[in-house]
Parts: sequence; structure tokens; C-alpha cells
Amino acid sequence: MIRAHVLICGGTGCTSSGSNKIQEAFAANLAECGLTEEVKIVQTGCFGLCALGPVVIVYPDGTFYSRVTTDDVKEIVSEHLLKGRIVSRLVYNDIEGEAPVSGNVSLNDTNFYKSQKRVVLRNCGVINPESIDEYIAMDGYAALGKVLTSMTPKDVIQVVTDSGLRGRGGGGFPTGRKWSLCADGPQKYVVCNADEGDPGAFMDRSVLEGDPHCIIEAMTICGYAVGASKGYVYVRAEYPIAVTRLQIAIDQAREYGLLGENIFDSGFSFDLEIRLGAGAFVCGEETALMTSIEGNRGEPKPRPPYPAVKGLYGCPTVENNVETFANIPQIILNGAEWFASMGTEKSKGTKVFALGGKINHTGLVEIPMGITLDKIINEIGGGIPNGKKFKAAQTGGPSGGCIPASLINTEVDYDNLVALGCMMGSGGLIVMDEDNCMVDMAKFFLEFTVDESCGKCTPCRVGTKRLLELLDKITEGKGTLEDIDKIEELSNYIKQNSLCGLGQTAPNPVLATLKFFRDEYIAHVVDKKCPAGVCKSLLSFSIDKDTCIGCGKCAKNCPVDAITKTDYVAPGHKLASYTIDTAKCIKCGACIAGCKFGAISKK
Repeated sequence: MIRAHVLICGGTGCTSSGSNKIQEAFAANLAECGLTEEVKIVQTGCFGLCALGPVVIVYPDGTFYSRVTTDDVKEIVSEHLLKGRIVSRLVYNDIEGEAPVSGNVSLNDTNFYKSQKRVVLRNCGVINPESIDEYIAMDGYAALGKVLTSMTPKDVIQVVTDSGLRGRGGGGFPTGRKWSLCADGPQKYVVCNADEGDPGAFMDRSVLEGDPHCIIEAMTICGYAVGASKGYVYVRAEYPIAVTRLQIAIDQAREYGLLGENIFDSGFSFDLEIRLGAGAFVCGEETALMTSIEGNRGEPKPRPPYPAVKGLYGCPTVENNVETFANIPQIILNGAEWFASMGTEKSKGTKVFALGGKINHTGLVEIPMGITLDKIINEIGGGIPNGKKFKAAQTGGPSGGCIPASLINTEVDYDNLVALGCMMGSGGLIVMDEDNCMVDMAKFFLEFTVDESCGKCTPCRVGTKRLLELLDKITEGKGTLEDIDKIEELSNYIKQNSLCGLGQTAPNPVLATLKFFRDEYIAHVVDKKCPAGVCKSLLSFSIDKDTCIGCGKCAKNCPVDAITKTDYVAPGHKLASYTIDTAKCIKCGACIAGCKFGAISKK
């Protein structure tokens, strides 16, 4: 008889930290203690707290162990699972002054989880994603059964429309309206966009890894609603765990009669296939994605006609991203009013964000629309590490913009972000502190866009390259005030004239940093200084001769022999100090990183 379950995170983050070896160690130690028949090991999807992986949760008491190593497993098995004594040193707790998280304290009471509302992520970290039975036990495929046995296609579209669900892939187009626009035709398609390419984004990957059946169920519901019999999941090949689990789920659904011919004896037939993308960012744009599925080079097409009228293989096609589809089964089961009760007036429901950058709790979070950025960063995210000050947050990746510290109380929803010159995007949220240069950050995202441009239209292919050259000029200390004006003019031209969303949003990081951090641009141009001390061309390193104790560690660390000993011995010291030859210095920072006495500074 099973008396305990050991849930081990099998998401990409924890897998890369060795969770598979931890699972093997648990199996071996349970066998050694004779507990194999009493304790079940379950590999799950992502729990969310990626910064603390590998993560292990023991049920029924709910003890959350973080940063578990293979050396810890024997102690957990012998103490907790055999003797009933929790291993306190491994227990996660972010509630200051509270007892460790165990059976007495719910995970939902921790700062990281208590403000979250898990709809999309409800099964991630809870079930085995490779078991259709566990998904069914969590009301899986109940929404599909309800739709096929008691609802008309128009009923389904009306419920989705009334819920207020908007596309979670970036544009925020009303989902119900998109479905209703799907034109008549002998053949229609449903496409799931899982080509998640934003730097720092891993929301869709985690859903596919942790709850793949949810996407299959949602796409089948969509197929019924719009009259499509065929669907494709377009997922990047760099997501091997997601691809494997999705294929397992598709095979299981077919075996159970939940995909294929005459589902639930309703007369409705629908099937799915996976298509692998090669990693081109532009294929996140729906027309480029469909062109890629067709076997052609992934390039966008002019719109109209829109895919709902003429999409994949020239047929009416509905395309939504993973997170959008993941909401559908819960909306069908719980009703439009339930979903619409969350969020704000024009941004209903929840949003999944991948928290990254300069923040203590990097990971995956799902919050109701309208929550403040301050709450996301300082409560859920645990604030900025090392006592640094929050400077800005980049939303929407290379297509988005930054929110400065002065606007940290902004309520996060579609309209508020657009009003700031930002966008929701797919959900990447990169946090920056006082050590980040905003000109350099704008350049970083623009470099990504230049590399990922398909080259089909001149404004994007040439314009973004020219824009990057102007930013390079400024960060090298060669810029002028006229260059700042040129940057704004060129950015607006690219936005207005590019063919697809990639080009139209490419200047957003540049325009947002100019709007909120123009003083940094001016400092680079007029003062020839980088206030954050990031841009190498504008930096100089120096050694304070009176603070230097003459240990010589900086000279040993210097890769170009730019640091030499002087004849000067500071009062109270026994050894001569060192100096930096600025002509030789390559500004790598190795000297300042190795100095324990604070004798080296950069300006």
C-alpha cells in the first residue's frame, strides 16, 4: 500500500541540475530500506521555483525540499520516509521568522506562492505529465466530454468570448473573436504556437513539459468549435523534454479514443501532429510559423488575408499559443464568469511570467492580471539580491519595453503596459538593478532582433542594422546628440513600415529606454561615461596607491600584463603598490574581481 509520494521536478531547469540522478538515488535508497512498495516516486513538471532546484516534495505532509543533491537523498529516505523525521536543513522557507515549511505550513502561505493563482500551471508540479490517468484524475478531458456531449460549436465560442480571454502570445487579441472569424471551408486547421523564442522566456516550455494533455484537450475543443479536423503543434526542437512528453501524450490520447475518429461517439474527429521548428525567432509570428509548417523558409506574409480566412495550406486556420490554449479546459468546466472574475476589466484571468535577471527567486509564476509590478518583484520574486536597488523591468523581451523604478506600482495588464510603450509579450520579465546600463540593454535586445530578422522586408533587414550601428557608436563614446535624434526617427520609421510584428516591435526596447533613461544616453554622448560602469569603451580602471597593500594578486590575474609594481610604499604598508597601464588595459575586470581590499575602482 502506498503511504507516501515523492514528487521530483522533471522540468528542464531541475533536469539540468541533476534531478534524474536524484530520482535514481531515491529508487536505490527506497529499495535498500525496503520501502519500494510503500513510497511512490513521481516525476512531475516544473514547480516554479527554478532558482531552488532540484526540488523534491514529499506527500502527504507536503514537505518542500530545495537544492537537493544525490548525497541528501539517503538522509531524506532514512529520516523522513522511514522514521518520520523531516530533514529541516533542506526545507524551503521564505517566510521570515516562520517555521520551516512542512505539514504545518502550506506552500501557498509562502511569499512565492501566496499571491499566485494557478490556472494554466494548475497541474505542473502536481501530476506525472507522462500519465494520462493522472491527468484524467484531475478532471482532465472532462471539458472535452462536456463540449462534445452537451454544447454546440457556437456555444463553445460564446463561452470563450464571454470569458474575456485574450491571446497570451503577445498581441492580446480576443480569443473568442479569433475563433468566430474562422471562415467556412472544406478543410480547417488548428495550430498551437509553441515556438517560444524570447530571451529568458520558458512559460510555454514548462506547460508542455508539465501538462501536455491540457494542450491536446484544448486544441481538440477548438477544433470542434471552428469545425477543424486537423491540428499542429509547432514547437522548437531545442525543447527535447517538451517534445518527448507531448508525443507520449498524443499517443496516449489516441489509445484512449480522445484523439482520432468519432471522439466520445460524437461523430467529431480530430487529430494532432508535432512540427519541429529550427529556432528562428520570426517563426513565432503566425504567418511565418504556418509557412514553416508547410515546409518553406519561415517568412511572414502580408495581412490581410488573415489566417482565419486563409492560413495553413491556404485554408482557414486558428492559431493560439500554448498559454492561451491551457486556459480553455478550465473556462469550459468552470464557466466564463469564473474566469472573468479574475484580473481587470479589459484583461481577464491570469498571466504566466518567467522571472529572470537580477532577482532572488528566478522561476515561473502565474498571477492574476492587475497585480502590481512591485508585488511581483519584491514579494513573489523576493527582491533584488546583494542589497542592490531595482532599476527597471523589461517585459515582452526584444519586442517589449522597460518599466522604470519610478513606476514600480504599475498594475500589470495589457493596456497599462501598452500605455508605457511596453507590451505583455509572451511573458518574459527580466529584472535589472543599478548595475545595468540601459543603453547596453537596448543594444542587447536589438542585436538579438538583427540576428533573427528573416530579411524579407527592407525596414527590418536594413533599418535594425543601422539602428544597432548608432547604438554601437554611442556605447563606444563616439556618439553625438544628433545621433540620439536619428535613433528616434529611424525607430519610428521601422515601426511604421516593417512587414510583420518582429520588425514593427524591434525598436520598442530602444524607444522605451530613451523615454525613461534619456539621461544615460546623454551621459554616454556628452560626458563620455557609462553611469552603470558597463560599456567598456567608456571605462577606466585605476588603483588607489594608498589603499593597495602590494599583494600583487591583480598583476597575476591580468591577462595582458597591464599592471606593474611602483616604487611607492603607502604609510603603514610593507610592500610597494601597483599601477595600471591604461594603454594596455583591455578592461576585462579581472583585477577588480580579485582585489579583496577595494583598492581598484572603475569609472
